[in-house]
Amino acid sequence: MSEQKPESDQEKKKINRREFLNFAWLASLGFLTLNIGGITYLFAMPRFKEGEFGGVFTVGKVSELPPAGSPPANYPKVRFWLSRTPQGISALYKVCTHLGCLYNWNDQENKFICPCHGSEFQPDGTYLAGPAPRSLDQFKIQIVDPNSGEVLAESKEPGPLPVPENPDAVVRVDTGQRINGKVHG
Repeated sequence: MSEQKPESDQEKKKINRREFLNFAWLASLGFLTLNIGGITYLFAMPRFKEGEFGGVFTVGKVSELPPAGSPPANYPKVRFWLSRTPQGISALYKVCTHLGCLYNWNDQENKFICPCHGSEFQPDGTYLAGPAPRSLDQFKIQIVDPNSGEVLAESKEPGPLPVPENPDAVVRVDTGQRINGKVHG
């Protein structure tokens, strides 16, 4: 006599086509959701590092700044001009406020001139002439005490930031925080 196994062991439950397609659909939907979640997380992470455009750039000590009245210092990597006038310092964004052209410093005329449409700006970024609707945009500047980390001066409005007396104070420019220039006329 042959032994019969219980019915549950004899019949292996086979998966039919509809169930297989449902599992495949749910698995692919799960993988898609994981991929979208991962990509969203990566895009949400800040990518700006110190010393790069979009991050904080350390210019140096106050004692290392160019003297007032000298031509502005060009920082092409982080896209700004550092201008020092008797009123203070300004970190001017290198893009013209008219149509986004890159303007240059003109030593002969002692002013910034946009080569595309002829807008002109004073060394501190104030509008002089041309089609630009406002003065040049600036980046936020912080002057920090190197020992305590205390912020000695910080720009929050357009215009030059007065330079404190401490020659060892460190000047930092935050190229991620732009201050729009004043509208003229």
